Amino acid sequence: MMTPETTAATNPRQEIVDWENPPMPPTDLIFDDGEPLESNRHRIAMNALIRSLQQAWADRDDYFTGGNMFVYYSSAQVKNRDFKGPDFFVVLDIDGSYPRQGWVVWDENGRYPDVIVELLSESTQEVDKGTKKHLYERVFHTPDYFIFDPFDANSFQGWHLDSSQKYQPLQPDSRGWLWCESLGFYLGTWQGSIDRETAVWLRFYDQVGNLVLLPEEAATQNAEQERQRAEQERQRAERLAARLRELGENPELV
Repeated sequence: MMTPETTAATNPRQEIVDWENPPMPPTDLIFDDGEPLESNRHRIAMNALIRSLQQAWADRDDYFTGGNMFVYYSSAQVKNRDFKGPDFFVVLDIDGSYPRQGWVVWDENGRYPDVIVELLSESTQEVDKGTKKHLYERVFHTPDYFIFDPFDANSFQGWHLDSSQKYQPLQPDSRGWLWCESLGFYLGTWQGSIDRETAVWLRFYDQVGNLVLLPEEAATQNAEQERQRAEQERQRAERLAARLRELGENPELV
């Protein structure tokens, strides 16, 4: 979770120019600061967003999604060793066919995240709601920004960039969900167990309100559907056999 520099917040154009024509793009980038997420619940919450989106878009390779990984956007940032990145982010319309250790803007044709989710904690919420929000609005120009505290079900908020490149708060629907225009999904809370921990989680929902499943949930659903199909076939065969017996036929000989 990076802390932006004052120059980035006050002069966003300077940061944009920085990656467009840096005097010497850094090559010795650090991609692991050794610092864990705030809690195991934060880790599960991040992975749930990443894995469910990957499950939903399993047939696509035109996006990249990552979490708790560095986003490098200026040489000044590297010089100041300002390394941390968003808890969850998505970049669209790029070559997603290969993995990245981090997101390096000057190596990605100047592309910044299209969607960011920060998972709040007591130690980060003020920065996530203030300094970071300003950075994502003024420098990253990230269209959709959301925050959620995995330990506070009522903490969910989101913003979308308007035509003036200013964040406007998203209004929840009757279910408390927020629409993410960039992804074409809702984000909303869901209570249940993931990785053996029961909590209120931030999850994706499709346009008609279906939960976007994790890979293991999709596998369970597919297995149940197959079981139901097999049971329906068994019942159909039993009805047919009973009807043949009524007609004086031996079903085993038909």
